[in-house]
Amino acid sequence: MNLKQLHKFIIEKGIEKDPRGKESVQRTLKLEKEKYDKLNKEEKEKYDLVKLENPYPDSRILYGTGEEEIISVIVGIDIETPELLLVDSLRSKGQKIDLALTHHPEGRAYATFYEVMGMQSDILSRFGVPINIAEAITEPRIKEVSRKVLPQNHTRAVDAARLLKVPFMSAHTPGDNYVTDYLQKLFDKQKPQTVGKVLDILEDIAEYREAIKTSRGPVIFTGSKERRTGRIFVDMTGGTEGSLEALEKLSISGVGTIVGMHMSEEHYKSAEKHHLNVVIAGHIPSDTLGINLLLDEVEKKFGKLKMIECSGFKRIKRKCQSLKRP
Repeated sequence: MNLKQLHKFIIEKGIEKDPRGKESVQRTLKLEKEKYDKLNKEEKEKYDLVKLENPYPDSRILYGTGEEEIISVIVGIDIETPELLLVDSLRSKGQKIDLALTHHPEGRAYATFYEVMGMQSDILSRFGVPINIAEAITEPRIKEVSRKVLPQNHTRAVDAARLLKVPFMSAHTPGDNYVTDYLQKLFDKQKPQTVGKVLDILEDIAEYREAIKTSRGPVIFTGSKERRTGRIFVDMTGGTEGSLEALEKLSISGVGTIVGMHMSEEHYKSAEKHHLNVVIAGHIPSDTLGINLLLDEVEKKFGKLKMIECSGFKRIKRKCQSLKRP
């Protein structure tokens, strides 16, 4: 398996678990191609060609030719210059590391990560918010996030990877799609009747059990263990935290409980105001669960990889996976 094959596979698996559905994602890519075809020559030269095949601009090869053979991977939730220096140090001591795989985006993947937020409109629509309202409240939030990203020195880690000659890749939304799909199906199947039962289900998952040991486990933000759940919405993909107005619309549409990775103080107050139960599963353990599920698929397809854990990530494999290298 080379780097290009790994990246292509991760994007394909991300699409399979996309909450919008595969057909919807393919339509989005088709519209992007039509948009590109209408550009003039000068505009095409500036266009990010990755977007023609990859609906997740936050998940890309950040440094490398794509031809590098990948057997040993260091995996972290956040891989930045310190972690890349760690890679260099480990290499100098004889450790073979072919790739640094970060969950959170760096470089151009970070500079454009807000573009994936458009999927939030479709997700809200699936939970009963009319699409016209969903788009109207999501668009201003996307612009707000883009303004916040604009002044950042986003190439620092990629520059470090280039100088240290460390192949570097991000896998953000595909991982988030995996954890969202996994938890939503779990809650839909088990149908917990109370918020306390939601907490119990989360705490039975290995990544959250590990997080409890370091005081990063699931917590009830609003509501109580005795409160009934109503409809459960797992809100863990779509780039970053969505529109503040979305909480009111979800409450009106019949959502009773949100299970998320994290929530700002402003969003917390809005959830409380609109009587939504909120369970925060935990940011890093949720990211870890998503990446673990994704890596299970990678190893099932390509064979066992040597994994080096860092930056909040802990490799936990699910059962029933064939890990023999073909």
